Amino acid sequence: MDRSKRTAKTGAAAALGRVRQAVTEVAPLASSARATARRGVHRTRALTAPQLERAGEALEKTVAPKVSAMLSSAAQRLEPAKPRRPRWLKLAVISLLTAAASAVAAVVRNRAQPDRAAPAETDTQSAAPAASTAPAASTAPAASTAPATKVDGAKAATSADAHVDGQIRAS
Repeated sequence: MDRSKRTAKTGAAAALGRVRQAVTEVAPLASSARATARRGVHRTRALTAPQLERAGEALEKTVAPKVSAMLSSAAQRLEPAKPRRPRWLKLAVISLLTAAASAVAAVVRNRAQPDRAAPAETDTQSAAPAASTAPAASTAPAASTAPATKVDGAKAATSADAHVDGQIRAS
């Protein structure tokens, strides 16, 4: 081995020994610095958090409403006008609904009273045969329990108290 190689090896071993000695001396200082830094960071965070909270509340109370109002007014200016519906359309819909309701009421009324469904047919059909077969027919008791009598069709048509089917109500 060469003298330079020996010197390099001895120098490296000596340097390694000094590094190990420095590590043993610095290790406690490094852990102490680490703990100190940790405490400092914790203390700083503890002091800064309430300040940030107050700043956030102040911004929320003062700046946020202004920003919100500005955004709302900008949105209203950008929104196009809503098309108006013509008034006649509303009137037409109401008229249509009224007509439909009256038609339904008429149908319900006609179903409730089937004997009044076609008054013109009943008078002409009952008047002609009654006049030809029995010109002097007397009153006959009605089949229903209501107090009504059947008379000549011609007399029933001229009487003010005559019913559609030729019956006169007894009062």
